[in-house]
Amino acid sequence: MALKDKVNFLGPALTKAKSNQKVAKGLEIGSTTLKKVSMLKVGTPILVLACLAMITLPMPPFLLDILFSFNIALSMIVLLVSIYSQKPLDFGSFPAVLLMATILRLSLNVASTRVILLNGQNGTAAAGKVIESFGNVVMGGSYTVGIIVFAILIIINFKVITNGAGRIAEVSARFTLDAMPGKQMSIDADLNAGIIDQDQARERRLEVTREADFYGSMDGASKFVKGDAVAGLLIMAINLVGGIIIGTFNFNLTVAESASIFTLLTIGDGLVAQIPSLLLSVASAIIVSRQSSSKQEMGQQVVTDLFSKPKTLLISAGILFVMGIVPGMPHVAFLLLSSLCAAIGLALRYVENKKAQAEKDKSIATAAAKPTPDMKELSWDDVSEVDVIGLEVGYRLIPMVDKNQSGELLNRVKGVRKKLSQDLGFLIPPVHIRDNLDLGPNFYRITLMGVTYGEAEIQPERDMAINPGQVFGDIPGIKAKDPAFGLDAVWISKTDNDKALGLGYTVVDCSTVIATHLSQILANNCASLIGQEEVQNILDIVAKSQPKLVNGLIPSVVNLGLLTHILQNLLNEGVPIRDMRTVLETLVEYGPKSQDPEVLTAACRIGLRRLIIQDIVGSENVIPVITLAPELEKVLHKSLETGGSEGIGIEPGMADRIQRSLMDATQAQEMEGEPAILLTSGILRSTLSRFVKNTIPGLRVLSYQEIPDDKQIKIVSVIGNNQNQQNIGIGR
Repeated sequence: MALKDKVNFLGPALTKAKSNQKVAKGLEIGSTTLKKVSMLKVGTPILVLACLAMITLPMPPFLLDILFSFNIALSMIVLLVSIYSQKPLDFGSFPAVLLMATILRLSLNVASTRVILLNGQNGTAAAGKVIESFGNVVMGGSYTVGIIVFAILIIINFKVITNGAGRIAEVSARFTLDAMPGKQMSIDADLNAGIIDQDQARERRLEVTREADFYGSMDGASKFVKGDAVAGLLIMAINLVGGIIIGTFNFNLTVAESASIFTLLTIGDGLVAQIPSLLLSVASAIIVSRQSSSKQEMGQQVVTDLFSKPKTLLISAGILFVMGIVPGMPHVAFLLLSSLCAAIGLALRYVENKKAQAEKDKSIATAAAKPTPDMKELSWDDVSEVDVIGLEVGYRLIPMVDKNQSGELLNRVKGVRKKLSQDLGFLIPPVHIRDNLDLGPNFYRITLMGVTYGEAEIQPERDMAINPGQVFGDIPGIKAKDPAFGLDAVWISKTDNDKALGLGYTVVDCSTVIATHLSQILANNCASLIGQEEVQNILDIVAKSQPKLVNGLIPSVVNLGLLTHILQNLLNEGVPIRDMRTVLETLVEYGPKSQDPEVLTAACRIGLRRLIIQDIVGSENVIPVITLAPELEKVLHKSLETGGSEGIGIEPGMADRIQRSLMDATQAQEMEGEPAILLTSGILRSTLSRFVKNTIPGLRVLSYQEIPDDKQIKIVSVIGNNQNQQNIGIGR
């Protein structure tokens, strides 16, 4: 909110509390402050236009004096701000300030050069008092001394300070950019561990970005200072030579008179420009050489580092004492410095010993005052809750889950959750994505309830070409397996995508590979994702449209735990629970008769038979099925009566032959492009469904009661014994 808006907002309250005169005075102050802020906004454009004006328009000597003095003051302010900044980012605008100061100084050089060459014949005061004073003080009446001093300043600025600061800026920028991924990973790790919240993580990421931008800008800004030093040397040569020529030929001065006047003006002009340039070079070197993690001013940091070890000062005092007693050495200087170092070292050691003794006494007093506390008692806060769905990635896969780096995996994961939630009938829990340094750089891991259900390696710079079963040639790349379905695949270069598609491969990117694998695992284990909390949420939604149905069922007919068990059974058998009305009405009807979850699950399946058939064959009226021979069904019934519902009584050899026969029949159906459905009695359905769930994933097991009345069945295969009960085979 702007200041004027704040004043208008507070106006009514102030009217009640203060007199109208004080309110008017407050409005006047706010208006004045707004004007000042507006002046600050236009200050930089005005400065740029003033620099352009100085280059093109003649300047009077008095105005040059003011601007040169302002330039020196500005350089001193920048230097002091650099010294007292605790870290480089505290002076984040330094590159822009450096650019503006350089432009201002060069503009003044051009303006002073014009004045010197046009009016130099009038004497040393022709370009202003500042240039004349600097020339007289530094030269001391000797042109040679002035030129040498000026050359030394140029060398110090250009070869020592500017080159060193430029090299530091270049290296700092390179290492800062290289360290950015590690810093981002550290922030993500702290966020996932709960050490920081989202706002703190966002602030730290912004600081990392600002730091990289600052050092990148400083790498370029250091070139301004280096170019300024070269320009100062060239301007001095032009002024000196051009002034002597103009004074001699245009104004009829002698060579000695021209040299006397224009040398003083040139040296003065160069010094007035080089001193601010030297100050800004030192400020630039201080800024880029500061530690980013330091929280102290430069003076405090230097004092802390130099005087942190008394031993170094005492050793230095001994060396200086030995040098001071050597004949021919300046005894007073060395012995005085030796005494000073010894005094400071002994004082620091005394303070250090006193501090250590105080800490020791404090610890003894604390130990005597109270007994040593035991280890802090554990609480529930020390127990971390496992993620319902987790996705862990290696460090090279972090860009895939980072929106700032155009990562697409987050959107793919949201799409998987949305699709499965719509298909299954309940909300899939969020996927917690985190980096895991224990994984390989290209690996990812999918977990459910903290248990690993899938893990694979991908190539983030390549795409996966999957062999769907029939291709027309090989393609170069890294051989692999599709992690979702186990199909043969090749990691290919992105430039070979069109070639792979032409050969019949299915080409997907890395985000799609992970999302497909995640979708497959969630679909196969969806029963473990629904609990009583999710079931209660479903009931709350159904109660909005069917309140009597829900109130009449829970908890008088079935309790929440039994309902959760039934829904888990349905999902485990691949039956979606979108039609919750039918499920609840079925339980209202059969719940009073039985509380067995298996019986109630079978009843719900019969109620949902049209939905089940539609998911398998669509709107087809004829359903192709695989059946068991009557003799085999009798054997299995007896085995169930002997071994229970888990089928423990089935002879292992017979079970193996049944499995192989069912697998052959399923493959034959898949080759025909038709679904594989095993039709059996209601008593065997549950056992056979568990029997084939993991071994023959494409086979669905239905009971006779689950076939709708308006559908016809077509028996395509019969699993049974043609000769005796020990010979199980296929008949068509």
